[in-house]
Amino acid sequence: MWQRNQTSLADFILEGLFDDSLTHLFLFSLTIVVFLIAVSGNMLTILLICADARLHTPMYFLLSQLSLMDLMHVSTTIPKMATNYLSGKKTISFVGCATQHFLYLSLGGAECLLLALMSYDRYVAICHPLRYTVLMSRKVGLMMVVMSWLGASINSLIHTVILMHLPFCGSRKIHHFYCEFPAILKLVCGDITVYETIVYIISIVLLLLPTLFISTSYAFILHSVIQMRSAGSKRNAFATCSSHLIVVSFWFGACIFSYMRPRSQRTPLQDKVGSVFYSIITPTLNPLIYTLRNKDVAKALRGVMGREILTQRWQLQLS
Repeated sequence: MWQRNQTSLADFILEGLFDDSLTHLFLFSLTIVVFLIAVSGNMLTILLICADARLHTPMYFLLSQLSLMDLMHVSTTIPKMATNYLSGKKTISFVGCATQHFLYLSLGGAECLLLALMSYDRYVAICHPLRYTVLMSRKVGLMMVVMSWLGASINSLIHTVILMHLPFCGSRKIHHFYCEFPAILKLVCGDITVYETIVYIISIVLLLLPTLFISTSYAFILHSVIQMRSAGSKRNAFATCSSHLIVVSFWFGACIFSYMRPRSQRTPLQDKVGSVFYSIITPTLNPLIYTLRNKDVAKALRGVMGREILTQRWQLQLS
């Protein structure tokens, strides 16, 4: 019994993304640059929303939480991958793997729920603008955020506990660059058909139902926009929604590709490509999309930069 417990708690081996070739060294360097852009972009978005009083609305509160999720998401996976690559080690402890799995699954699930609830915010703003302050009060926005974080965390905790108590046999090599659920599941020995079916159903709930909710919200939004007489109002409505739609398309497209395919049709390379997209590229693009396409955020950024330039000039004059 003791020997079996020792085996269960043994370290895992992460295959990683890159080898020692010059091409892969360049790709690794590029990944680190993208990671730094993701971290700085999301931190900047959070700071802008906190610093500018004009952005203290439910819409931007939800956006700040999205940036926080993206920031934590990239910080959960990339630093460990980079450490292993630079040190030449590929191991991750049992507890470290469980922790990484819990965090990435919590953040991914929370982002799915939050993006769906953000579509409701856009629906209220465009279809019921006069009732926006009532239907989307600060209390409602806070409840949305708590529901996203709490619901996803409970789901992730349950799956992490179940997964890490399943028997692992043979090689403990994970064909991935972090402890992703499908990659770990391939190491489990024994019949887990029932559990896989349950996981597939939960994936439908967390991916397809939010997608359906978002599609329904935007169907009502499109109907309202078509009925608008002012061309300026239509442009403002499309500009407000376009950023969210782009983010939703990137995020849910990559997640559905990674999690909704049958186990028999998955390959390690496809899993890595899907994971790179939603765990690195999407968190990097999100702040860029919202900053470049959202006038309020762009205006807040220009205001902060303008104040910084004035401060520097004033300091130069004093010196």
